[in-house]
Amino acid sequence: MTLWLFSLVIGLYILNFTLALIILNKDVKTTRGMLYPRESETREVRSLDGIWNFVCSDEANPTQGIRDNWFSNDLSKSRPIIPMPVPASYNDITTEQALRDHVGTVWYDRKFFVPRSWAKDQRVWLRFGSVHYEAFVWINGESAVKHEMGHLPFETEVTHLLKYGAENRITVMCDNALIQTTVPQGKISEVANDGGVAIIQSYTFDFFNYAGIHRSVHLYTTPKTFIEEVEIQTKLTDNNSVGYVDYSVVVNGTAANEADNSLYVRLQLYNREGELVANSTSDSKLSGSLKVQNANPWWPYLMHSDPGYLYELEIKLHAANEQLLDVYRLSVGLRSLSWTNTTFLINGKPIYFRGFGRHEDADVRGKGLDNALMVRDFNLIKWIGANAYRTSHYPYSEESMQFADQHGIMIIDECPSVDTENYNQALLGKHKSSIEQLIHRDRNHPSVVMWSIANEPRTGQLNADTYFQFVANYTRSLDSSRPVTAAIATPWTDDKAGKYLDIISFNRYNAWYSNTGRVDMVTQRVIDEATAWHKKYGKPVLMAEYGADTLEGLHLQPSYVWSEEFQTELFSKHFKAFDALRRKKWFIGEFVWNFADFKTPQSYTRVGGNKKGIFTRARQPKAAAHLLRQRYFALGREVDQCNLPEDLFTYIVDMSMGGNIKNDSSDL
Repeated sequence: MTLWLFSLVIGLYILNFTLALIILNKDVKTTRGMLYPRESETREVRSLDGIWNFVCSDEANPTQGIRDNWFSNDLSKSRPIIPMPVPASYNDITTEQALRDHVGTVWYDRKFFVPRSWAKDQRVWLRFGSVHYEAFVWINGESAVKHEMGHLPFETEVTHLLKYGAENRITVMCDNALIQTTVPQGKISEVANDGGVAIIQSYTFDFFNYAGIHRSVHLYTTPKTFIEEVEIQTKLTDNNSVGYVDYSVVVNGTAANEADNSLYVRLQLYNREGELVANSTSDSKLSGSLKVQNANPWWPYLMHSDPGYLYELEIKLHAANEQLLDVYRLSVGLRSLSWTNTTFLINGKPIYFRGFGRHEDADVRGKGLDNALMVRDFNLIKWIGANAYRTSHYPYSEESMQFADQHGIMIIDECPSVDTENYNQALLGKHKSSIEQLIHRDRNHPSVVMWSIANEPRTGQLNADTYFQFVANYTRSLDSSRPVTAAIATPWTDDKAGKYLDIISFNRYNAWYSNTGRVDMVTQRVIDEATAWHKKYGKPVLMAEYGADTLEGLHLQPSYVWSEEFQTELFSKHFKAFDALRRKKWFIGEFVWNFADFKTPQSYTRVGGNKKGIFTRARQPKAAAHLLRQRYFALGREVDQCNLPEDLFTYIVDMSMGGNIKNDSSDL
C-alpha cells in the first residue's frame, strides 16, 4: 500500500508538471479606440493634470481602501492627504523612505467641473496616458475603468457618470506590485525586520520600479457618432516620387446603431505648407487610398537634408445626407520599410543604426512625463548624431513618439517584457496583450521601424521555444509591415528564440560584466559573437547593448574601471569591432547602453543608480559623449553623406605649416 501511494503521488506530480509545461496559443482581448486626444471642430479636450490629493495604503493591508469604500467620498475623509503632482512618479516627491520603497496600493483624487454644454448631443471620455502598474478608477464613487499594464494608455466613456454644470470627483487606486504573471515580472516576499515583518518587492531588471500616474490625464468629447480608430499604411514607388496612404477608419455609433454603412469619410492630405496634395472619399467599409505625386518621403535624421517630413491628414466623418459628424487630424510620414537576411532598408536605401538604449528617468519626477526634459533629450540625441534609439524596456510617452516622428529619429519600439522567465499560460496572455496595446497605440508612427518583443528574456529555458514562437507570430499578425526583434543576452549556443525573429539583437558587456577591466578582450569577442549569431540564424544582426558604468569626474590614467578614460577606451574597442563587422554587410547597427544615468534598486554594485550613461542624469556629457559624437557623425558622413558640425573637432594645429597631422573632418 505504501509503495502504491508513493507511485500515485509521483505520477500525479509528473502529470501536474507536464501540464504546467503546456502553453496554448489563446486569443487575447484587443484594444478599441485610444486615438491621441486632439481638439477639432467637433471635439474638446481638457487636461486633469496638476496637483492631486494622495494617500498611501498600509503595506500589510493593501485592499483596505476597497473594503472601506474610500472611493465613495473625498480621500481626506478616510485618511490625512498629501499633495501629489500628476503626471509624476510618487516615489521621490517626498522625503519619506517608506513612500519611496512602498509596495502595494496608493490612492489619488481631485475635483473638477464639467461645463453644462458637454451634456448636449455628445459623449465624454476619460483617458490616462499611463498608470503603473495596475489602475482602478472611479467617477463620483462609481466604478469607471480598470486597467493592468504600465506605460500604455487606457480610456473609458464617462458620459453617464458625470454631473454637468457641477463639481465631480475622480478617484484612482494604483497598485505597483509585480508578480510572476505581470509584465514585467517580480516577486513579493515577507522578510523579518526590527519592527516585525517587511513587505519586499524584488525584481531582476536593473531599473527602479517607479509607480504612479506617469502621464497626462484627459477628459475629451466626441460626437455621438465619431471616428474611433484610424489605421495608416504608407509606401513609396517610382524612385520615391509617388507616395500612397492606405487607410482604414472605424466608427463608433450610438446605441441606435447610427454608425452603419450609410456613413463615409472624406480625407484630405496637406503638406507642410498647408497645400492640399491628395484627397479621397472612402468606400462603404470606410477604407481607401490616397495617391501623392511629387512626394516628400520621411527620412531618418542625417540621411536627408529635410528629415522627419510630415503631412497632415484630415479625416471628416459624414452621414448619408452630407451632415458633418466628426473631424480628426493626425500626422503622416510617407516611407517604405523592407528587410532581407542581410539588410534593413528605408525607402529602398540601406540603414545603419547608430543610437542608444534609453530610460524614461529623471530626478524627482521619476518616470513622469516632462516636456522640458523630453525636448532636452532630443536636442542631445541630434547633437550626438544618433539616428535611432530603443524604448528600453517599455513603451515611451506618446508625446515622445510624436517628437521622434517630427525629428526623423527611428524607434525600436519595445513592450514592457524584461528578463522574462518561468513561462506560463497566464504570462503569455499578458505578454501578448502588452504587444497588442503597444502596436495599437504606435502603428501609425513613421518613426517606429521595428517591434521589440522582449529585453533579455531567458531564451535558453524550457518552453522558451514555444513561448516566443507564439509571441513573435502574434506580433506579425498585428503588423507585418515592420520586422520583429528582441534584445537577447542568452549565449547564442543556448538561445531558442532567434529563429522566430526577423532581426537579431544581442546585449553583451565585454570588459565589464565579463573580463572586467580587460579592454584587450573586447574587439575579437564582439566580432566572434555577432558572426556566430548570423551564422546560426542567417539574419541581420545589431548590437543592442554594450557599455561600462562611469562616474562623472573620475579620471584615472592608465584607464581603470568606473573612470571616464575607461568608458572612452571601451567604446573605442567596440568601434573597431563594429567597423570590421560592417564590412561583412549583415551587421546593421550599434546601440550604446545607456543614453543617461538612471535610478536602480539599492545595491552594493550601484552607486546612486546605473552610471552607464554617456550623459549624467542631469543630461550633461561625460568624456565618452564627445568621442561617440565624432563616431556617429563620421558614420553619417560615410554612410549617408551628411554634413559635419563645425564644432565636431577641436582645433589642434594649422596644417599649412607642414607636417602630416590629422586634425579635422577633411581627414576622415
